[in-house]
Amino acid sequence: MSALIGGGALGLGVFLLVLALIPGRPSLARQLAAFDAAYPPATRARRVPGDHGESRAVRRLGTMLARFCAEQGWEFPSLRANLALVGKSFESYLAAKLLLAISGLLLGPFLLAALALGGVRLPFAVPVWAGLLLAMIFFFLPDLELKQKVDKRRRDFRHAIGAFLDLVAMNLAGGRGVPEALMSASEIGTGWAMWRISDALTSARIIGQTPWQALGALGEEVRIDELRDLSAALSLVAEDGAKVRESLTTRAAGLRRRELAELQGQAGERSQSMLVAQMLLAGAFLIFLIYPAVRVMLGF
Repeated sequence: MSALIGGGALGLGVFLLVLALIPGRPSLARQLAAFDAAYPPATRARRVPGDHGESRAVRRLGTMLARFCAEQGWEFPSLRANLALVGKSFESYLAAKLLLAISGLLLGPFLLAALALGGVRLPFAVPVWAGLLLAMIFFFLPDLELKQKVDKRRRDFRHAIGAFLDLVAMNLAGGRGVPEALMSASEIGTGWAMWRISDALTSARIIGQTPWQALGALGEEVRIDELRDLSAALSLVAEDGAKVRESLTTRAAGLRRRELAELQGQAGERSQSMLVAQMLLAGAFLIFLIYPAVRVMLGF
């Protein structure tokens, strides 16, 4: 009986997992409508790459979970900002967490059934606690993946900001004003970070905002302090082109020094990891050499 229950639970878990992993095939009209609604014409070719191939069942489940969070008053502003930075929807994130937790929970009955078929009898509480532990671990796996992606995106964005500041300084040296220099520099650069900056500046021109206000709003959205500091600095010295150029050059140099220091720190950490691995390997080799002599001396 326990094997039958475990097999049924395993089949249900595999079905839900396959249903979550296989993307759906919506109609072309639905895709075009969603595309037009999500991205205005100025930014359609410049959207942030992300995960958009969810199945219909996953989208429906995510929508239900998002509605439940909204009813409870749970807004998660920091989480939403991180998801927007990596191009993933809040609904698909919630659905992935729930489905992974269910999959981990169902592994407990599967282990019970596998051990019962193998002739090993365990108390029923062992697979239950194992399933709960796996469900908890699987539930937090999307958080770890999101953190890694967000850290990488923010590093790339800071690197792009350094290049953007150099381009703005060169445009200012050529005699352009601050708004024109900002827009021209954002149009020269490539990559999703430059496209986000260009879209923010274009939207600011349409709605009547200043470019530095747009940069500050973008910094708040993607949670990057360098953009917010740049916005504050430009709002103070926007009328003096020479001061702006010197400030931007100094900020770009500071960003490059910071990035170089981070790279050197990462290289040092990897060197230490390699040293520890070499020491462990040398210790294991010494044990391998000494073990026969010790065994003879002790008479094993």
